[in-house]
Amino acid sequence: MEHEPADWMRRAPIDLHAHSRESDGMDAPGDVVRAAAAAGLGVVALTDHDTVTGWQEASAAALETGVALIPGVEFSSQIGPASVHVLGYLLDPEAGAFVGERERIRLERVERAERMVHAIGRDYPLTWQHVEEHSAPGATIGRPHIADALVSLGIVPDRSAAFEGILHWQGGYYQPHHAPAPEEAIRIIRDAGGVAVLAHPAARGRPVMRMGVLGELVDAGLDGLEIWHRDNDERSRQQLLADAERLGLLVTGSSDYHGTGKPNLLGEHTTAPEVLAEIVRRATGSAPVVPLA
Repeated sequence: MEHEPADWMRRAPIDLHAHSRESDGMDAPGDVVRAAAAAGLGVVALTDHDTVTGWQEASAAALETGVALIPGVEFSSQIGPASVHVLGYLLDPEAGAFVGERERIRLERVERAERMVHAIGRDYPLTWQHVEEHSAPGATIGRPHIADALVSLGIVPDRSAAFEGILHWQGGYYQPHHAPAPEEAIRIIRDAGGVAVLAHPAARGRPVMRMGVLGELVDAGLDGLEIWHRDNDERSRQQLLADAERLGLLVTGSSDYHGTGKPNLLGEHTTAPEVLAEIVRRATGSAPVVPLA
């Protein structure tokens, strides 16, 4: 299954999951790549939630720093009330279904955030203007931006406290939002020439650990599982490794870096060069940004 890596894939560690302020990270896209260089990475993927607006800036920083860039996206999907995220690598950003669905998700995210802010504002001194101050121009506003506003107002000490309390789905302010089924997200990524990898599949009790669910996702075109991730505990990792072997899935590792918004550190988990080579081989939508050696 695995393809022979090119020389640039062997230069240094590979981290295939990082976010910029174009979604819910704290750094500009170019600064994510520069942080990857400072951390000693050779390859980093920019995978903002439901947007590709950071690709151009990150690509320029890749050529500047010598860190290879894998353009990607983290697609929001849902099984019942549970959020499921699918990483899409090297897809065509202009593919029709992908453009339509990410715009639909973006609008739903903003409307949902506005409903939550309105509800929270009845009990705390929080306004939509406060939240906008904590998002980059044009970024899709979501719960992390609300969390940052709550922190700045002194209502909670940090993002984690916000998500464990006010923004928790049982916190009284949670609002549902549109997201496709993961099978549909996978099909959209694959139809756009991308490679689909299930993000942190054992995080927070997500239902994708069940063999039947994984089998359905494989039938839809799932390529791999992000197993080496801090949110997957050791027992879950062992089960996922067995599932990946049984189902013929790629195994990736990533940090899920968000800058100072989360404790995740670039390079804390990485992907094997042989796996990256296979991802690149399968992708037909776009190409890695590879600086000259």
